[in-house]
Amino acid sequence: MGTIKKRKRLSSFQIILLGFIGVIFLGALILMLPFSTRSGRVTPFNQALFTATSAVCVTGLVVQDTATYWSGFGQAVILSLIQIGGLGVITMAASFALLSGKKISLSQRSTMQNAISAPKIGGIVRLTGFVIKGTAIIEGVGAVAMMPVFIRDFGLRGVWMAVFHSVSAFCNAGFDLMGRPGAKFASMSAYSADPVINTVLILLIVVGGIGFLTWEDVVTYKLRFKLYRLQSKVVLVTSAVLIVVPAVIFFFNDFAQLPVGERIFGSLFQSVTTRTAGFNTLDLGAMTHAGKALFIALMLIGGSPGSTAGGLKTTTVAVLFANAVSIFRRKEDPECFGRRIDAGVVKVAATIFLMYIALCVSSAAVISMLEKLPMRICLFETASAVGTVGLTLGVTPSLGVVSQVILMVLMFLGRVGGLTVIYAAISGSPKKLSKLPQGKITVG
Repeated sequence: MGTIKKRKRLSSFQIILLGFIGVIFLGALILMLPFSTRSGRVTPFNQALFTATSAVCVTGLVVQDTATYWSGFGQAVILSLIQIGGLGVITMAASFALLSGKKISLSQRSTMQNAISAPKIGGIVRLTGFVIKGTAIIEGVGAVAMMPVFIRDFGLRGVWMAVFHSVSAFCNAGFDLMGRPGAKFASMSAYSADPVINTVLILLIVVGGIGFLTWEDVVTYKLRFKLYRLQSKVVLVTSAVLIVVPAVIFFFNDFAQLPVGERIFGSLFQSVTTRTAGFNTLDLGAMTHAGKALFIALMLIGGSPGSTAGGLKTTTVAVLFANAVSIFRRKEDPECFGRRIDAGVVKVAATIFLMYIALCVSSAAVISMLEKLPMRICLFETASAVGTVGLTLGVTPSLGVVSQVILMVLMFLGRVGGLTVIYAAISGSPKKLSKLPQGKITVG
């Protein structure tokens, strides 16, 4: 009698990975269709794939100007990909299941837990419902708030523009519809001094980037900060520092030539948008080298776990900082808000940090050699890609196919997470319990 092989089930990490890949390729095929473009021409596969990858990975790097190249249908497809990528493929699939009244199995709940970085599987269905409702409300309010300005400037088309930019900002995607013939890739520069657009976009980006679990704590406990989860406390404090400090630096170092009002908005907006949103209101090419270096650091950090943002995450930086402080103070364990941080978390944080730095630098070196571009420019583009930001110094549209493929891989890894790819690859491998003899090595 033949041996009956047990069917191997996909792990939750493999499902997340395949879900993103499937949506990206489906989006690319749709964007290739003639009616997806204004000219009615078929888009080359590599350009359609780059756009779909950037949209699903909520990055915002583009090889074709979104407003002038894609038709209304194409823009709607891109917006759908942004929404799916921002909330996560699994979260969107779960929302359809909930709406149709289907029961969610235990394995599906486990996948949902990993998709939104929830600490436990209990209450995951309720949390997913909360995320979907919260997203709809926030994006709707953002669109309504921006609508008067866009209708004033673009007529009835301003309604679509308000909806598009609200979703794009909340999902930290950075896609925009501001390009015009002769003035492509303009981003939000026309509104650099507009208080409504600046304020609404900043709030949407921040709310989208702090994470769904932090939302829940804010909604549940309001201003009672002491009752928040440790992660929520770390996210909010770290995010505030990463917004205020860079904004002050930009204010005094990069935008001194602007009027005070525009200077304040410009500094604050650039500080917020660098951490994975991808819009810009001012000329990035005119910034100082120090300002661009700070941009690269902020783009790599990104948003927070379980959010619409990418990057190595605010909590990763906070854990590494807490660990450094514990070493300086000669304490055995890192501490934060009166709690001890597990050594395993520090190991993961160090791994993620090293992974992002290695991806950014090595990819920049390859692109620099291929395209004969200065390393500092290539570092800006690769940091933008792996951090799923979308800011650019203007070289991405002119890159060769190989360099664009490198950026696509970085965007994908930045969105799904490098560890998700590793866990998906090694799922099913037996855990080694044996240990080698301990050796000593000196560091520092």
